[in-house]
Amino acid sequence: MLDRYLRNLNVEVEPFAVCLVDSHWRLTLPGPPVPMLHFIVQGSGTVTSPGLDHVSIGPNCLIVIPTGAIHSLDASGEIEHELRIDCVPESPPPHRIKAGEEGPPELVVGCGTLNIRYGGAIGLFDHMTDTLLVDLGDIPEVPILFQGILAEQASGQPGGPILQGAMMTQLLVHMFRKLSEQHSQALPWLTALNDHRLAAALDAIMKNPEAPHTVESLADVAHMSRSAFAKAFQQAFNRTPINLVNHVRMERAADLLRAGRLPVEGVATKMGYSSRSHFSQAFKNHTGMTPVEFRQG
Repeated sequence: MLDRYLRNLNVEVEPFAVCLVDSHWRLTLPGPPVPMLHFIVQGSGTVTSPGLDHVSIGPNCLIVIPTGAIHSLDASGEIEHELRIDCVPESPPPHRIKAGEEGPPELVVGCGTLNIRYGGAIGLFDHMTDTLLVDLGDIPEVPILFQGILAEQASGQPGGPILQGAMMTQLLVHMFRKLSEQHSQALPWLTALNDHRLAAALDAIMKNPEAPHTVESLADVAHMSRSAFAKAFQQAFNRTPINLVNHVRMERAADLLRAGRLPVEGVATKMGYSSRSHFSQAFKNHTGMTPVEFRQG
């Protein structure tokens, strides 16, 4: 089941910085506007963030920080100094952030912003509240993959972002495998995708978002009672089934508008709306723009 859903993941990783932390130093970073990933390239220390309080980290640990979560990375030894970054640097990435003096650091961490979407519509980390920490140290190819990402980031060669995304996808597959093997509750959606009942309902939404779905019809697809289905779905995806239907419709509509092959009326019809005005209002509620404004922008 996991393999089936991994094929539908769209991964975008934007390199942000290489963070270098000396012994006896703490690096405190601002809450990211989107989920942030840290990969421990070298050294050991601790991380403090929502759900983790001075938890040990070492080489090949993968850390996913929730949106808006201020967090810190400590090197080994009693902390005597702190570098606090209050906002993301305005210059183009990648950045080099050093907490300490010149010279070899104790802790080397690769950082990037993370956007993982299922079927191009569902942000799988968008509603995460606790930090996720996965030790990938027992997988030999992991350090090679991340070193490759750093090398591509530094090279500036054409196609670099594509290669970085491909390598990061491999890292994340290793992470999802491990979480699935551990039956981790850190990502409720991952557990949900392994539940054939919720998976069937999600498939129905993703394949035909324009259909006249109701909570009752989706519960029937899942072979669950309405109340049990609604509760399980909300817990897994942090939104109601109909909210997700509307979200997927609007994301698909945005893709069609970008493509420019259909008029607005055609997009509305394709997404299950009989009225252009109703579609336009729903699209504006979702994006802040009318379909015409979105297409022109």
